[in-house]
Amino acid sequence: MTTGAEHTENPAHVLIDHALALEWENIPVEAQERARTFLHDSLAVGIAGRNAAHADGVFAMAQGWGEGGAASVLGRPGVRLPAASAAFVNGFQIHGQEYDCVHEPAVLHPMATALAALLAEAERGDPVRGEDFLAAIVAAVDVSVTIGIAAPDALTFFRPATAGIFGCVAGIARMRRLPRTEALDAFGHALALTSGTMQAHVEGKPALPVQVANAARNALVAVDLARVGMPGVAHPLDGPFGYFALMEKREALAPALARLGQGHRITEVSWKPFPTGRAGHGGIVAVQDLMAGQGLTAANLESLEYHAPPLIHRLVGRPAKADMEPGYARLCMQYLAAVTLLRGKVALSDFQRASLDDPEVLALARKITVIANDNPDMAAFAPARALARTTDGGTLVQDVEAQFGSPQWPLSREQHMEKAQGCLDFAGLGHCHADLAAAIDAFAVAPDAMAILHATGVMG
Repeated sequence: MTTGAEHTENPAHVLIDHALALEWENIPVEAQERARTFLHDSLAVGIAGRNAAHADGVFAMAQGWGEGGAASVLGRPGVRLPAASAAFVNGFQIHGQEYDCVHEPAVLHPMATALAALLAEAERGDPVRGEDFLAAIVAAVDVSVTIGIAAPDALTFFRPATAGIFGCVAGIARMRRLPRTEALDAFGHALALTSGTMQAHVEGKPALPVQVANAARNALVAVDLARVGMPGVAHPLDGPFGYFALMEKREALAPALARLGQGHRITEVSWKPFPTGRAGHGGIVAVQDLMAGQGLTAANLESLEYHAPPLIHRLVGRPAKADMEPGYARLCMQYLAAVTLLRGKVALSDFQRASLDDPEVLALARKITVIANDNPDMAAFAPARALARTTDGGTLVQDVEAQFGSPQWPLSREQHMEKAQGCLDFAGLGHCHADLAAAIDAFAVAPDAMAILHATGVMG
C-alpha cells in the first residue's frame, strides 16, 4: 500500500472521538435537514425493497435463523425478528433495488448499512430519542464517507459494505453514547467482520445487497463483542494488516480526516432519482433531454454513444442480454437508455420479468454503446456526453455536467415526496405516505424514535 500524507494520531481514535462528540443542537441546519431527508428517503426505499427481487427469499432465510425478538422489518408490519436478523433483511431491502442514496466522491452508499444497523439497535434496548438517532446518522455518514474519500483509487472491495460497517459502529456508539474504550473496541472488531468485493458488481449478481446486509448485521456483532468486554484490535484502519493495507490500493487519510472539521458529509450525499446504479443516472437524464429538447425517439434512433468517465464504463458499460437478472439490468446503460427512450423514464416496475424480457427494449439496447473518455479521476461520474445519430443522418449532442439528485442539482421537496410516494405504492403501503412524512418532520423532537415510526404503519 502506498500511503498519502503522514498522520500521527490513530485514525480510529479520531473517527470515534468525532462521532461521540456530536450533539444534534450543534449540527448546522443544512446537515440537520439532510439527515431528516435521507432518513425519509432511505426508509421509503427500504419499504419498496420489500418487493425487490429475492427479498422474500432473504426474509424466509432470516426467519430460519429464529423468529420473534426485538426488531421489525421495513414494509412488513407485524413482523418481528432478532435484531441482527432484522438488520440483515433491512440492509438487503434498502440496497436491493439500487435506489438508495450515494456519496459520489467516496463511491459509497452510506445509508443502506447505517440505517439498517441503527434501526435494529434502536429496537433492542432502551428507547432512543429522535435527535440521538439523527445525530447517529450524521456520525455514521461522516465516518464511512471519510474512509471512502481517503481511498482515491477505483474500488476492488465493495466500499458500501467494507467502509460502511465502520460507519455503522460509529453511529451506534453515538446513538447509545458508548464509553470511548468500548466504542474503540467495537471499531476494532469491525475489521475482522469486514467483507464484500466488486465481483458481484462485475457479474450483476444480487450479492451486492447481501454484502450491505451482512455489514449491517456484523456491526451489531462488533458492538456486542465490545459490550461483553472483548478487546478489539487497536489499529483497524492504519495497521500493517488493517483496512487500507488490505482493501485499498492507496490511502490519503490525513486530508480526509482534516475535513471532519469542515461541515458534515451528509450534505454531500446524492439522491437516486431512478432505481438504478448511480453510474446510469447521467445517461438516463441525457436521453430524456435529447427526447424533450432535440426530438430523439426510439423510432428515429440509429445509434447512441455515451462518452463518460472510466468509472461509468466500468460500472454500467455491460451489454444487455436475454434473461437478465434485475441486478444486472440496473447496472446496464444499454438497457436503461432503451427503457428511457420507450417509456420516458426508469421506474421500479422496469425491473420485473415482463420488462426485462421485452424484445423491443432489447433490440433498441443493441444500438447503444458506452465509451470511456480520458478523465483521470477514477471516482468521477461527470462530465459526460451523449451523442445520438438519427435515421435521417442527423447528429444530436447532450452534455452532462452534473448528476440529477446531486448536491449541485438536488431533488425539490415535491420530487422527493413523489419518489417516497412511489416507493410506498410499490410496497402496497401508499396509504402510509402522509403519516411517514409527518413523522419525519417531527422526528427530531420525538422522545422515542422507533415508536413514531411504528405508528406510521410501515413497520413494527
